Amino acid sequence: MKLLLVFLASIFVATSAIESVASGTTLDSTITDSNWIERGLEQISAERMVADIAELSSSRFGGRQTGTDQDRESAAFVADRFSALRLHRSTVSTPENRTNPLPQREWKQTMPVTAATIQDEPFLQIASANNQSTLRVGPEFLPILDSPSADIHSSIVFVGYGLSDPAQGIDDYAGLDIRNKIVLFLRGKPEPYKGAFTHADKVRIAKEKGAAAYLTATGPVLSPYEVRRGTTGTPTALYAGTDPSQQLPGAWISTDIAEAIVQNGTPDNKPLRDLQEAITRTGSSRSFVTSATARLVWTTLSSPGTLYNVASLIRGYSPRSDETIIIGAHRDHFGKQAGRLFAGADDNASGTAVMLEVARVLASAPAAPKRSILFLSFSGEEQGLLGSRLYVSQPIAPLAKTVGMINIDHAGVGNGRLTVGVTGLEKSVAAEAGQASGLSDKLDLYGFFPGGDHVPFKEAGVPTITVVSGGVHPHFHQPTDTADTIDPEIVKSVARYVLALAWQLANAP
Repeated sequence: MKLLLVFLASIFVATSAIESVASGTTLDSTITDSNWIERGLEQISAERMVADIAELSSSRFGGRQTGTDQDRESAAFVADRFSALRLHRSTVSTPENRTNPLPQREWKQTMPVTAATIQDEPFLQIASANNQSTLRVGPEFLPILDSPSADIHSSIVFVGYGLSDPAQGIDDYAGLDIRNKIVLFLRGKPEPYKGAFTHADKVRIAKEKGAAAYLTATGPVLSPYEVRRGTTGTPTALYAGTDPSQQLPGAWISTDIAEAIVQNGTPDNKPLRDLQEAITRTGSSRSFVTSATARLVWTTLSSPGTLYNVASLIRGYSPRSDETIIIGAHRDHFGKQAGRLFAGADDNASGTAVMLEVARVLASAPAAPKRSILFLSFSGEEQGLLGSRLYVSQPIAPLAKTVGMINIDHAGVGNGRLTVGVTGLEKSVAAEAGQASGLSDKLDLYGFFPGGDHVPFKEAGVPTITVVSGGVHPHFHQPTDTADTIDPEIVKSVARYVLALAWQLANAP
């Protein structure tokens, strides 16, 4: 424990577990995946995972915002678990171990970050000729979490989706003077638009055009992906992810508030739904100056901090031990914002708990897998995948030798089904793990998911499988994402599936 405390100033990667934690005996390399996995699946404990979720989402860890003391403490929690499992001990010397390029040392991976906190109590007021309304924090608005402090009062200009791409013939700012105005743009992009245009891109364009601030909202017309995710019109926690020099004060407002601003400001009182449908259908702009004004007032406190990734390795026991399977889950959430604790039970204490439980079961197996398995607890996911991008830029195991990356996120709430996104591998691989875990009838297989810590790996050419509990996650990025909303049976299903999938990939020919 004293040695562990020394390491907590920076995050370590531990080396191999080639000794049975339960018995202390040397592992038997003759035992195969076919005659152990059923016993391993029986060892999965929902109670253990629910307890971990409750602990990680408690006030002790304060919402685990990247760069804060609370996130550092959550990193220590994970590191302590890895240490207890002896994943950092190598007890058998074999030719495979001696030639394996994976490092047999403590490994530190940190980076400086800024932790931004919206102080109590933010204020946003919308006014028009006949009405003035002070919005409620939470159900009606929430400042963007890395937004600068604000004290702004100006008129609102609706700019559609906030795109400006003359090469594709769309410019939502054409003919508008938005200098010192507050722009309102919809989230996402119209279907006819080809290519990516992120929230950060929209903020950058608005700043370049001279806007003083921005409001953003989910439109009333949802895409199929948004419908599948259960997207609602309620504002949620969000980082803009922009370069500090490109930041603007901004807030996410509810769809109802956006509809009121737009409809009361159009010459013919057209509803927002009609405008959104017209933009989507034609790809043309529908921007105009509304009759509404807004006043935004809040204080943002920014503090320097450190991001911590935590990692640990079970080394393989075969000539293929230089190949690696990664099991990853982000640990961070939003901390305490606008006087509200964002506990992050489902997002992503649940994925972290699943990863730890799978590590526990694998560490107690009577045989090491043929390939090595690396467990990664990322921070910085909510701030733009900072932790996973850091790992990909400084990998422990060569990316060319990384056979697959399994990402676990949002693993505790839903309809009891598992949503699995596959890139770089045949979907039959994911389906086979469903059969091995007894969950074939609960799998919904898809291709690439556009968000999550698997993305940097996919971009680097590493095959990925993302595992999310299926159905609606009603507390997504809300203060209501607390441990009492977690379904133990869903968490257990996710853990069983991840264990079967990891063992299958680690032992496949």
